Amino acid sequence: MSARSALAAKTIRATVERVVTRVNTLSAGGPGWTRPSYSDLESAAHTMIEEEALALGLAVSRDAAGNLFALLKGRNPQAIPLYAGSHLDTVAEGGAYDGQAGVAGALALAAALRAEDHTPEADLVITVTRAEESVWFPVSYVGSRAALGRLAREEMEAKRVDTQRSLAAHMRDQGFDPEAVANLVPPPPARFLEFHIEQGPVLHMAGEPYGIVTAIRGGLRYRSARVNGVWAHSGAAPYDGRADAVVAFSELVMAMDRVWAEKLAEGADLTVTFGRVDATSPAHAMAKVAGTLGFCLDMRSSDASTLDEADGRFRAEIARIEAARPGICFELGQQSRSQPAHLSAAMAGFIAGGAEARGVSPRRMLSGGGHDAAAFAAAGWDSVMVFIRNWNGSHCPDEGMDLEDLALAVESVHEAIRLEGRL
Repeated sequence: MSARSALAAKTIRATVERVVTRVNTLSAGGPGWTRPSYSDLESAAHTMIEEEALALGLAVSRDAAGNLFALLKGRNPQAIPLYAGSHLDTVAEGGAYDGQAGVAGALALAAALRAEDHTPEADLVITVTRAEESVWFPVSYVGSRAALGRLAREEMEAKRVDTQRSLAAHMRDQGFDPEAVANLVPPPPARFLEFHIEQGPVLHMAGEPYGIVTAIRGGLRYRSARVNGVWAHSGAAPYDGRADAVVAFSELVMAMDRVWAEKLAEGADLTVTFGRVDATSPAHAMAKVAGTLGFCLDMRSSDASTLDEADGRFRAEIARIEAARPGICFELGQQSRSQPAHLSAAMAGFIAGGAEARGVSPRRMLSGGGHDAAAFAAAGWDSVMVFIRNWNGSHCPDEGMDLEDLALAVESVHEAIRLEGRL
């Protein structure tokens, strides 16, 4: 290894460890890490990244929605800029790496270039988005879509789940301007790179530190659905006369599990998840037939037509259950969607070129979760993701990721940037 390569590798490792550790000092109480979207904790994490960027001599700015950009100027003003980053909000009681690892990886790229006094061919823009985790507001990719001029004015009225206050109100609380967001002029389409912990076990099972993501599944969700039945005494209500919300819901779950299996057998891409089941109100009791039950449904696919078909089957199963069980009535509430995204083959080749120069051939793979990279791809950017091996689930306190794997991925992108300057 050359002295230059050794210095870059040392800088990358020090940066990713320091940044991830610093950001993870910020969390609400409870297990894991909780930084709600447009909260003081998310803002404090952004301030930490600003400090890191300023220490590298980068030019820092924010847009009207609070997205942070830190610019390392390239030597060719005509070259297409490379934006790299991720988000710093988390789900409630989430993990140590989802979002923050991507920000740390992007900063490590800039730090390595600075350490070796290398000016890249194109501008490198460290990008830290707001409100990526749609568990807080029922809107996909709030920050990145705002930055891209694609956040609708009516979406500003979405309520945050814990406060029931609007997205616009929370933006104002953090010092940002929702009215200006609605009129935000986005930057010209460029390139976007997001390092991210894999949210499944593929890389871990294959024994591979990182892979290149070629597509991101879209999602179709019912966040606040409900099945209503008839309250009754558990010992007195006869079988034929019951309208049991729990039984009706159970039948729906098993029906959709069969739909999922059938679609997979046909070769379609689909996941079906009933992620929240709520029958714990004070009205429920051991000696009662349940009269109501709340739930959510999250279906994902790399093909929008598959989601449409699964939704049709879902509604057909509900109609069948309601017809067969008098007294049962489903209320689905509002549907929300994110579109599948096919990422840039050119950017995948860019990353692969850097990896191959280091003797590595990373696999190409699908992302089951939604990410900011999908919003950039939808806006016409050349967008790509690099997944980092994970062995212990995601969106949970026990996320398992080795920072050495992240450093190896950053080194490959660093090499790709250096190769780009030689063309």
